[in-house]
Amino acid sequence: SLFDSPAERYLKVRQSVQRFTVTQLGKCYFSFHRRYVVHSYNFFLFPSTLGVTDVEFTLSASSIQFLSRYGFDYNKFLKDGIPYMNEVQEESLNQRLLEGSWKVCSALDRDVVKKAIDEVTCWIAAAEEGETMTLQDLSGSQMLEVQLVLRQALQNVWTQPLGDSEVMVKKVSPQHRRLLENSSYDCCRRELILMSARGFTNLFQILVQAKKPLVGHNMLMDLCHLHDKFYKPLPESYEEFKRNIHNLFPVLIDTKTVTKSIWKKYPFPRVSNLLEVYEVLCSSNLNPTDPTCPVIALASDCSRYAEKKSPHEAGYDAFLCGSVLLKSAHLLLCRLTDDATEADPSFSQYLDVLAEYLNKVNFIRGGASSINFSGEDAPCQHPPLLVVRVRGWPGLSERQIYQELKALCRFDVRRLSENQFILLSNKFKYVRLVLREYKHHPHLQISVYRHWRHSPHVSCLLQVSGIVALWSLLAFVLGGTPCCSL
Repeated sequence: SLFDSPAERYLKVRQSVQRFTVTQLGKCYFSFHRRYVVHSYNFFLFPSTLGVTDVEFTLSASSIQFLSRYGFDYNKFLKDGIPYMNEVQEESLNQRLLEGSWKVCSALDRDVVKKAIDEVTCWIAAAEEGETMTLQDLSGSQMLEVQLVLRQALQNVWTQPLGDSEVMVKKVSPQHRRLLENSSYDCCRRELILMSARGFTNLFQILVQAKKPLVGHNMLMDLCHLHDKFYKPLPESYEEFKRNIHNLFPVLIDTKTVTKSIWKKYPFPRVSNLLEVYEVLCSSNLNPTDPTCPVIALASDCSRYAEKKSPHEAGYDAFLCGSVLLKSAHLLLCRLTDDATEADPSFSQYLDVLAEYLNKVNFIRGGASSINFSGEDAPCQHPPLLVVRVRGWPGLSERQIYQELKALCRFDVRRLSENQFILLSNKFKYVRLVLREYKHHPHLQISVYRHWRHSPHVSCLLQVSGIVALWSLLAFVLGGTPCCSL
């Protein structure tokens, strides 16, 4: 709904995040020495399948079409996706490693492990101590799964990986096995397994420890995914979610919040996405002679972005986001100092001018413009509801009302009664516009909604009360008092 509070909106987003997985994540940092040099990276991610409950997630048809349109590499996502897990999943894995109760969760891996056990069982009965055999055609987590299961099932074998797809199995004495298990040559040590299973979560933890500003564009959903996939499952409490995110990332900068403010101060054209924002800020008509404007250069590892646009590729979006931040901050600094900035403004100066926007994340389609992760949210301000009364247009539906108004502005439409509809908007200007344009419409009478006047329940109550009052009055007038005689 357009009138969801931040807490209500969070609960809906939470349900969505729990059903979907992360497909890719972009990281970008800007090194500064007279100019900003961009280093951008794009990671394909896939949920960890090592020792955790087999993850189920949703892929909607529209999302697949969207990603395909922008060249998303599904093979890289499925075959080479970096694993990740949150703290709850990691604790479960750690507990199983300590107990030595390893169980393969993935059905695909289960078949591979069963085949490997059968091969080793048949071989070891006739093998001499010191002899070896090789298991082939293993991939990814199967390399660890096979070794852990074999070591758990057979006390007289030792395993060692050979390359990326083979495991060497050696028959040893139980005493020799115990010596090998305590050595630094054991590739199945608990800390190494946890490191491998955490995958991208290791980088997430480095970002948290660095306490650097985290920059995003329309980043509420991104923050929910970061919390759920790499930290802990999203809590039911909205306030707890805010506290957790603020503890993880003390400084958040949402470029959507920043550019919304700039758009009110500068006569920029209307834009609908991050790429368009970037192109407007880079246009030659914008401060073309400003010698202090930040120079942004692409490093060799992302030079391809200079030749080709890659919208919705996470690494490219990260580059756009950082560039938009620098250019937006520079515009605000120029405005604050009457276009008289010193040469090469530092990033700390940019942070100072962005102070009022820090930790305020854009809030879409709600009664509040942003969510404040370092304090109380601003009170929600809702435009008034409108009521549409239909005359001479029988059978009109909610969709038809929506299509009728769509060319002018966007409203959510809900049926109130047979010939009345409620209109909801999050912009006061839309309310004023539709009241003015439909003032003399022959079929749609639009006015501000008044509960005591337009609510069907109130109307029904008033009708019933009127009928009761009328009968009471008639009974009083016609009944009279009986005469008494002796």
